[in-house]
Amino acid sequence: MLLDRHRSLLFVVDVQQRLLPAMGGGEGCVARIGLLLEGARILDVPVMASEQYPKGLGPTVPPLRERLGNAPVFEKITFSCARDETIRTAVLGTGRRQLVLCGIEAHVCVLQTALDFAAEGLDVSVVADAVDSRRASSRELALARLRQAGVRVVDSEMVLFEWLERAGTDEFRAVSKLVR
Repeated sequence: MLLDRHRSLLFVVDVQQRLLPAMGGGEGCVARIGLLLEGARILDVPVMASEQYPKGLGPTVPPLRERLGNAPVFEKITFSCARDETIRTAVLGTGRRQLVLCGIEAHVCVLQTALDFAAEGLDVSVVADAVDSRRASSRELALARLRQAGVRVVDSEMVLFEWLERAGTDEFRAVSKLVR
């Protein structure tokens, strides 16, 4: 099944100032998340984000915070966003059945969020080039475990072009400029 922008919700997990520097490929991950956020804006895909204990780990990094605009950003202390009742209610309340996840850390908060929302019946996709962990081995194990659990593992361009569906539109031209 392809991703459908009318059924999708993009969720950015915990890309925070004090957490990002410890990531193996953090800046590349931030760039890919920025690409997804800009594509979501162009294509009217709703966006939400979380921050794990921001008092200790800081806020969302400025380049992403700016791109989030007015999107809701939820503070949490649970690793899984689905185990925070406010976030769970907000995600399920959108009526969007396709959840596209990106962020950090792949093997902790992203993994647990993906598995829990998949158990809730959502069609979950994790964007492999837009997630990161402190160790590459942890990231790779998380992606393998997600695949084994039936969670779709995609990359950022797959997401954008599935949301687009076709060429020859103003939206296509705008998104194409982003990926060049």
